[in-house]
Amino acid sequence: MVTPFDESEDIDLRALQGEAEYLIGVGCTALTVGGSTGEGAGFTPDEVRAAVRAVGTQTRGRVPVIAGAIPDTTREAVSLGKAAREAGADALQVTPPHYLFPPGPDDTVEYYRAIGQAVGLPIVVYNVVPWATIDVPTLVRLLDLPNVAGVKQSGGDIHKLSELLHAARGKASILTAVDDLLYPSFVLGADGAVAAILTAVPTLCVALFDAVQRGDHAAALRIHNRLLPVWMALSGPNLPARVKAAVTLQGRNGGRSRRPMSVPSGEDVRRIQEAL
Repeated sequence: MVTPFDESEDIDLRALQGEAEYLIGVGCTALTVGGSTGEGAGFTPDEVRAAVRAVGTQTRGRVPVIAGAIPDTTREAVSLGKAAREAGADALQVTPPHYLFPPGPDDTVEYYRAIGQAVGLPIVVYNVVPWATIDVPTLVRLLDLPNVAGVKQSGGDIHKLSELLHAARGKASILTAVDDLLYPSFVLGADGAVAAILTAVPTLCVALFDAVQRGDHAAALRIHNRLLPVWMALSGPNLPARVKAAVTLQGRNGGRSRRPMSVPSGEDVRRIQEAL
C-alpha cells in the first residue's frame, strides 16, 4: 500500500482506509502497511501504531494486515514491531539492518531471532537492500526460526528468487517483489507478491496470479505484456511518488509523499498515464 500524506506530511488515515477498502475489493488477500512503497522507512512507532490500527479497523479481519519495519538496529525493530502488535498487526515485514555496513550472517540470524522473541508476531524477511542482501543459505537458516513465516524476495533479482524457491522447498511462504517479472515468479512457484506494481494496478496483478494458478499461460502472458509498460513508466527516482501518481490517475487518493521526495514531473505523469 501507498501511505497518503496530507499537506502537512501527516498520514491521511481516512485516505489510507479508502485505499485498503479498494485493494480488498479487487481481490488482494493481504495488505502491507508502511513498506518501502508505503514510505515506512520514515515511520515513528506512533505512526506505525496509527496506520496499522486504521487499516485494521477498516479491514475488520477480512485480510491479514502486515506492518512494515525498515530499521537499522534490533532495538529500533523491536520498538516498531511492538507498536504494530499493539495496533493489531497480524505479521511484520522486516528488512535487515542496512545503514552502510550490513551485519554478517550470524548477526543477521540473531537479529531476526531477537525480534521474533521480543515481539511475538510472524515475520516476513524483506530481502530488498542491494548492499545488505541476505544470501540464500542465510535465508534458509532464517526459515528455521520459529517466528519467521516467509521471505519477500525483492531487489530485481529473479535468479535469487529461483534459487531460494529451490532451497526452501515448501518450508515457508516465498513472496516475490520482482515487479517486472511477476509472471515467471509465479511460474517458478512464488506463493504471492507484495510489490509496488501491485499497489498501482492490483486488478491486473490479481488476474495474472489467478491465470497462472489455473494454468492459463496464454492469458498470463497477455497480462504480463500489459504490466511491463506500466512498470517501465513507474520505475525510476521517487518510486513511491510515481506509484501515488498512478493511484491518483485512476481516481483513487494516493496523497502526497514526504520530502525530499518530489511530485513526478509532467512528463513522468504523462508516461504513467499512457502506460495505464
